[in-house]
Amino acid sequence: MKEILFLTCADSSPGFALTGVRQQTLIPEAAWETIQQACTDPDIGVIAADNRLLETLDPIRLRELTDRWPGVLVTLPAPADRRTPPSDELQRLVQRALGYHVRLQR
Repeated sequence: MKEILFLTCADSSPGFALTGVRQQTLIPEAAWETIQQACTDPDIGVIAADNRLLETLDPIRLRELTDRWPGVLVTLPAPADRRTPPSDELQRLVQRALGYHVRLQR
């Protein structure tokens, strides 16, 4: 069974550490290298990353990397962030899960 890797900022680490899941605390500057390494780890099937870590990354490079990877990258909202994920992120997840484009409306 594949593992889930949680990539979080320092302020999110206590909650995940209590559950015993695999987690790494990062600064945004280290996110790209860590995601690249995680995508080469055969034990990881899902990467759940804090959206603050992904904001500084080039979305095209990130999409190219995750499209080649058989796992799934999930974006987690920041702890104080109550916004819903952008519809294009939801669109990407649905398209990847179903294999074709589905139009999402609010």
